[in-house]
Amino acid sequence: MASIASAWNPDKKHSDRERWICIYPAYINSKKTLAQGRRIPKEKAVENPTHQEIRDVLVNAGMRVGVENKLYSRERSKEILYRGLIRVQLKSDEGTPLNSDFPTRDSVMLYLGHMIPKLKSRAGKQSTSDQGQSQSSSGASKKRGKGRR
Repeated sequence: MASIASAWNPDKKHSDRERWICIYPAYINSKKTLAQGRRIPKEKAVENPTHQEIRDVLVNAGMRVGVENKLYSRERSKEILYRGLIRVQLKSDEGTPLNSDFPTRDSVMLYLGHMIPKLKSRAGKQSTSDQGQSQSSSGASKKRGKGRR
């Protein structure tokens, strides 16, 4: 018991960045297995999330966030897409949750899995491909109409 008490440093506060929780994109990536680092259920995870998307969602939720250019140790790819460590402050210096909606690391990761698919950047990728198909088909019909005249 004495060793635990002596290891605890009362000078470290929850507002110190070293005390914030860490989230790598692999933690919520539906393309990863549990062995590859996914930490939430696959059906609640997101396909290939980026650290920018995670940061945007958490900042929008009113959380204190920091981003570091680090690579997850289990990540095989060195691509920039898979880089990024997001630090999030969950507790005040008194040890109470800053936001009652996010008392734990798991609650934050599940929230990310729910909110990232709703981002405009995600919706924009799907709708632009749909628009491109509809424009090409309408463009083809216009060309046929001009040729008949």
